[in-house]
Amino acid sequence: MHVIEILNGELVQSLTDQLADLGVRRGAIVSLIGGVDSFTVSTMPADDATKDNVTEYDLPGEMIGTGEVVDGVPHVHVVMGVEGDRAVAGHLHAAQVGTWFARVYVVATDA
Repeated sequence: MHVIEILNGELVQSLTDQLADLGVRRGAIVSLIGGVDSFTVSTMPADDATKDNVTEYDLPGEMIGTGEVVDGVPHVHVVMGVEGDRAVAGHLHAAQVGTWFARVYVVATDA
């Protein structure tokens, strides 16, 4: 298992870069935990599951998630706990890490 830590920067790009450095092309993201300063997620509209509703949130979130790595590209689904005891969930497009951290646990299936 690889433990990838992101302390500062854009989470998805940093994860992609570190996966490449480790040589992971395929794998399971078995856990993702941390806190981010802002994030962008998408969900599917009710009338067309082939489309994405992309929303940017300029607020911090407590993060949990899972996903997979296919051809070196991470595909992550998250739940973000935000102010007011609310949760925002969806496919993670981007997240800015700075105040806290992100830790990603990856099991490679191609190594």
